[in-house]
Amino acid sequence: MKARKPHNMRARIARTCRATLRSNNVAVVNIDPSGRQGLVNWKNAKSIAPGRAIADAVCDFAHPWCIYISALCIDQFGQRYIKSIEVEPQGLYLADQLTDVIEACYRQHLDGCNKQHIVGSGWIAIPNSVSLDEGQAARIFDAVGAWPAAAAA
Repeated sequence: MKARKPHNMRARIARTCRATLRSNNVAVVNIDPSGRQGLVNWKNAKSIAPGRAIADAVCDFAHPWCIYISALCIDQFGQRYIKSIEVEPQGLYLADQLTDVIEACYRQHLDGCNKQHIVGSGWIAIPNSVSLDEGQAARIFDAVGAWPAAAAA
């Protein structure tokens, strides 16, 4: 006869929260210089209404994160382009612990971009090991209004 594992409510809630985030395709988006931040569905680029369940799932439990850092640029011909890198820190992190990782990579990436072309910047953090392509990231930045906010600033 096998010995049963004891009931672990914390592990059960963590699994439920991860499943909720995966099923809703949740991503955290931050845009600078406007300082706009919110939750978005990374598959269809629609905003997710702020709710307690999703906010708790993002903030209260550790996740494997994939962070897409972008510089929003306009060249001398008026053409928009995005210069991006993708960072995937090893291990599980709480949302609060990502600040140092994002800040270090964010500054390093922006230093490597043409300062005359940069009109804004932003990042997309997905609490799952999901890689975005450039088209998906551009669609998300357009949906959250990164370009008009950058042009107004």
